[in-house]
Amino acid sequence: MPLPTTPFAPHGKNENARPVTIPFNQPSVVGRELFYISQAVHKKHLAGDGHFTRRCTDWMEHHFHAQKILLTTSCTAALEIAAILANIQMGDEVILPSFTFAATANAFMRRGATLKFIDIRPDTLNMDERLIEKSITERTKAIVPVHYGGTACAMDTIMSIADKFNLLVIEDAAQGINAHFNGKALGTMGHLGAYSFHETKNISSGEGGALLINDPAFLERAEIVRDQGTTRAKFFRGELEEYNWVDEGSSAIPSEITAAFLYGQLEQTAAITRKRLQIFNYYLKQLAPLQEKNLLTLPTCPQTSTHNGHLFYILTCDNDQRNNLLQHLQANNIQATFHYIPLHNSPKGKSMTNSVNNLPVTEDISARLIRLPLYYELGKDSQDRVLTEIFSYFARQ
Repeated sequence: MPLPTTPFAPHGKNENARPVTIPFNQPSVVGRELFYISQAVHKKHLAGDGHFTRRCTDWMEHHFHAQKILLTTSCTAALEIAAILANIQMGDEVILPSFTFAATANAFMRRGATLKFIDIRPDTLNMDERLIEKSITERTKAIVPVHYGGTACAMDTIMSIADKFNLLVIEDAAQGINAHFNGKALGTMGHLGAYSFHETKNISSGEGGALLINDPAFLERAEIVRDQGTTRAKFFRGELEEYNWVDEGSSAIPSEITAAFLYGQLEQTAAITRKRLQIFNYYLKQLAPLQEKNLLTLPTCPQTSTHNGHLFYILTCDNDQRNNLLQHLQANNIQATFHYIPLHNSPKGKSMTNSVNNLPVTEDISARLIRLPLYYELGKDSQDRVLTEIFSYFARQ
C-alpha cells in the first residue's frame, strides 16, 4: 500500500535556495528573565544564595510540593552531592540504566561505586523495574532511576523494592521538571532527586541544576556539602558566631545572575510545558500513519505518568534506516540527532568488566532512536518541514 499523502502544505520558496537550518534545540527568553537579571545587578549581590535563589527554591518547593530544594551549578553537581549524602564508598553497588548521560554514572563512580547497569523497558525507555531485585546484592547501596524524556519510571515499584532491601533511591530527574507520577512531581519521591536547567531542558538557566531533599535526615548535611563542606550558611543566617570546615564538599552554588534568569523561566513553567506538549502532540498525530504501517514507532506514556514534552523521538526499524533518515534530515538542514550511546558500550563502560549485564533492549533502542527538533519557539512551518522530510524519506523507500 502506498504511504498516505503528506498532509503538509508546500512552502512557497525558490527551489534553488538553501533552506534555513532548523536547530535541534534553541534556548528562549519567555518571560521577565532579563528584567530579573537587571534587578540582581542593582541589588549588588551577585554571589549565590541571595534574593533570586530564594525565590526559585520557594517557587519549586511550593509548586512541586518538595520538602527542600537547593539550587546547584548543574544537575551533575546535584547528583555528586547526592552520592556524598548517600555515603557511597569504594565497593558499594549502585543500580542504574545504561541508557543515560554519563553524568548519572560519574557521580557514583567517582565515589568508588561499582555500577550495575540494568536494561530498559521498550515502551518508556526507563529502567525495567522488573530487573532491579535480581540485581541487588549485599553490597547494593542505591537505585538511581532516570526519567527519560520526562516520562516517569515505575516509582511505586522502585520505592517498594528500596524499602524491602533498605536501599536509597536517588532520582535523576534531569529531564523531568513539571512531570508527574500518580500526581507527584518527578524528583520528589526518592530520598533525593536532581533537576537540570541546562539550555537543552524545558526550564533553563543556561547551566544549572537543583538538589531535591525528600528525606529530612539529609537536610543539614546537604547544605554543608554544597558550600565547600562548611557551616557558612548557618553563619550567614546568624545561627553561629563563626563558620568552620566540617565535612567534604564543593562549590556548587550558582550565582544570582543564573538564579534571576531561572526565576523568569520558572514563572512561565505552565506556558512552556503547554507549548512543548502542543508540539509533541502534533508530531504524534501527524506521524501516526507511519506507525500504522509499521515504518516507525512513536513514544508512549503510561497512564500513571504525566510527561512534560521534553523530547520527541521516533524509533526506526533498524540501525541502517536510522542512519539513512538522519542523513536525509541533515541534508535538508534539519538538525535531528540520535541519543545516548549506552554507557556499557562506551570506552569507559567497557573498562568496567564487572558492571555489565545482558542489555538487549538498551542496545536495540539506542541503535534505532532519532530525536526530532523540539523547543519553545519551534514554529508550525518549521515543524511541518520536519514532518514533510520524514514522509519524503519513507515515500522513497
